[in-house]
Amino acid sequence: AAIFEALILYVQKYEDAFGPYLGQFVESSWTLLTAIGPEIKYDILVSKALQFLTSVTKINQYAQSFNNQEILGQVVEKVILPNLSLRESDVEMFEDEPIEFIRRDLEGSDSDTRRRAATDFLRQLVEQFEKLVTDVVSQYISHYLADYEKGKSDNWKSKDTAVYLFTSIAAKGVPTAARGVQTTNPNVDVIDFFQKNIAVDLTSADTEAILKVDAIKYLYLFRSQLTQDQWQAAFPLLVQCLGNENYVVHSYAAIAVERVLYMTDDKRQPIIPRETLQSLSKDLLQHLFLLMTKDSKAEKIQENEFLIKCVMRVLIVIREGVLPILDMVLTNLINIVKVIRHNPSNPRFYYYHFESIGAVVRFAAPTQAAKLEAALYDPFAEILANDVQEFQPYVFQVFAALLEANPSGSLPEYYQSLLGPILTLDMYNSRGNVPALVRLLSSMIPRAVEQIVANNQLEPILVIFQKLISSKANESLGFDLLEAICGNIPIAALQNYLTTIVQLLMTRLSSSKTENFTIRFVRFYHFFSARDDKGLGPDLFINVTDQVQQNIFTPMYLQIILPDTQKLSRPFDRKTAVVSLTHTLANSQAFVDRYGKKGWGFTCEALLKLLINPPLPQTADDLIIEDRDVEDVGFGVGFTALNTCKPVPRDPFPEVQDVKQWVGLYLREADSKTGGRIA
Repeated sequence: AAIFEALILYVQKYEDAFGPYLGQFVESSWTLLTAIGPEIKYDILVSKALQFLTSVTKINQYAQSFNNQEILGQVVEKVILPNLSLRESDVEMFEDEPIEFIRRDLEGSDSDTRRRAATDFLRQLVEQFEKLVTDVVSQYISHYLADYEKGKSDNWKSKDTAVYLFTSIAAKGVPTAARGVQTTNPNVDVIDFFQKNIAVDLTSADTEAILKVDAIKYLYLFRSQLTQDQWQAAFPLLVQCLGNENYVVHSYAAIAVERVLYMTDDKRQPIIPRETLQSLSKDLLQHLFLLMTKDSKAEKIQENEFLIKCVMRVLIVIREGVLPILDMVLTNLINIVKVIRHNPSNPRFYYYHFESIGAVVRFAAPTQAAKLEAALYDPFAEILANDVQEFQPYVFQVFAALLEANPSGSLPEYYQSLLGPILTLDMYNSRGNVPALVRLLSSMIPRAVEQIVANNQLEPILVIFQKLISSKANESLGFDLLEAICGNIPIAALQNYLTTIVQLLMTRLSSSKTENFTIRFVRFYHFFSARDDKGLGPDLFINVTDQVQQNIFTPMYLQIILPDTQKLSRPFDRKTAVVSLTHTLANSQAFVDRYGKKGWGFTCEALLKLLINPPLPQTADDLIIEDRDVEDVGFGVGFTALNTCKPVPRDPFPEVQDVKQWVGLYLREADSKTGGRIA
């Protein structure tokens, strides 16, 4: 096997020098592959030999030795088929280690198996000689299908081979996680093959379990080849397979259902309409929960992440459709978290589990916040009290999403006991917790202003801000917290701390600024400047900077704030900047007294540049919950954001709709009030 690995490197790196000897090695490989037995101990050797032949076939010059119908027939019969056909060891793994069977098949960890290596070799031959290889292999497909028809119970492995062969020659390119196989061999018809040979295995009760898995996997791989109308017929068949008692069958059905539900058409609308899924959702979710909790042990419940991922996708697609079944869904999700918190063993499972809870919060919290808070607080408090570190960042995110769904009113009693602990500086030493903690604290501040001021908790919050802002890794989080503070804490309580806050920011600007820090500073300035209705505004900011260093605002404004304002990319940030600059032109006495027409001119120029490309309102499409790759979700200390709990951008000035029109009206009104000063 090591020799073949070296040969592959020679082919890939030193083709010119190695070329004259290639023929001998190909011949030796052929002799080895046709003589070696099927024993498991030879698997890696055989797979490496096949990988060597695949690497040779990628080079057109050397691939020509296979460009012959008779030779290709021998290659298929003597090399590909013996290694592609199902063996007893594969059947044993299917029966005895089902979750391992699924993971090897799905995640490509079967790269050193005979079957995967033979498939890769065959696909490379198809790439070189598409029509010829298709014709040769099609004869074998027909032969194996006919053999199956002679005795279905005894010859079911023949059909497995036929389906595998067809899939190998039909798929072109690498399947994507989002859409599966996107390009197919034009010499075959994948839909016709499905209708004639595959569909029956989805519906028949007598079909061998492995053939049923083959049928589900076929739909899973070629899902983007089916039209929306074809999916209307095929989707119920997949859902039906979730009821199969075989572990691999119902797991593959969950995998396929989840991916089909993720697919959208050209208009970003689900291939399976929300209304269709809504009618199935209660039974579908109940059955998925039942499959997960058949064995009540923590490690068994979270063994199969594919089931909980399907739950997550159903909840994301039905959106507010969860409301009629909210009690059932919440009860099951909470019961699962109560068990698995004792022994978190599968990071992917609990990631998708908390995404599922996040989906419920996102779509139910606007109308059912009290019910969700009452249901989730106790189990989540247990997680925090018992220091279940794997779950803490997720819990903080869900708590924050719950609060953000209803930002008005006082802080619910459930959260009041949390405020003290999350102000402990040591909590912010764990990298995995920091983003979620800052978000939770930022969402609590608007609803706990009186409590924070009365209990002298503003200073501990500012200490946390200081810690965050001193770190390049956490500087954005520091600004998030600062905006929550300045946007909600009354100016009377905040006044004494403003000079220190601005001094910290100016120190970073002068000593160790980053591009991100500068942009966030400019965004914060406009946030502050635009809010003269809260007692902030440009004049207060200028006054505070004077207390740090007299007249430092002038170079800061001309060299940093105005130039970098044009770099603001988010629509709401640009909108805030427009309001800020307009308020400066209309309301700032400091600009009149200090900077006169020159300062007014620079500000007006920056405002006009922003208005050339005015910020547009957020559309519904921008709020679609995207999928994410969770390959990196593990046992580490890093932070994993929940997509379903992603903060929804909020318009800071919803009363301003047509920005250009608003600027004109505001400046005209200010001009009349000041006796024509602006004009």
